[in-house]
Amino acid sequence: MAAKGKKKKNVEVAETMSKFQTMWEIKQQDLAKMDRLTKMRLLESLLAKKEPLDDYEEALKKKLIIECLSN
Repeated sequence: MAAKGKKKKNVEVAETMSKFQTMWEIKQQDLAKMDRLTKMRLLESLLAKKEPLDDYEEALKKKLIIECLSN
């Protein structure tokens, strides 16, 4: 009888771990999408600037364009 209880507990642990793994993967995907959106907003703001960009802004703009095109 005790062996059946242990098997059931192992199955419950496995199911819980599987659910956690699925949630973790969804969270990772969500974070990646949020990061991409943040970078795109930053690029959009750099492209919208009317005045000439500083050197560091120009470098960042080029880097962001390359990242957006490579994905």
